[in-house]
Amino acid sequence: MNWLTWLLILTGVGLNAAAQLLLKSATRSIAHVSAFNLQTLPGIVTELLKNGPFWGGMLCYGLSVCVWIAALTKAPVSTAYPMLSLGYVVVAFAAAAWLGESLTPAKIIGIVLICIGVVLVSRSSV
Repeated sequence: MNWLTWLLILTGVGLNAAAQLLLKSATRSIAHVSAFNLQTLPGIVTELLKNGPFWGGMLCYGLSVCVWIAALTKAPVSTAYPMLSLGYVVVAFAAAAWLGESLTPAKIIGIVLICIGVVLVSRSSV
């Protein structure tokens, strides 16, 4: 794969990770809701629709789909798709830094294994 293909794949992964983080941030405004059901759903939807991070996350998702389609025109899906797992790595570290979530030893070991798997998959297409 050439540099443009890698750039498209990594941009798609980054946008998808950003979407996850923004949507998690958006849930802070509805954290007080103790139950999700048909009675609380209208209020939850209304709250989310007024929430900037929610719309930022949705925009990132939309852009990630566009970039991902471009990436799939240039890379085999059997190589590109496993690269999406890098999003787990990005989100884990960003969530620790931005949202105060913990990075336990088990999570770090999992991240290392994901990275090893991504390297093996990307090298197998060469």
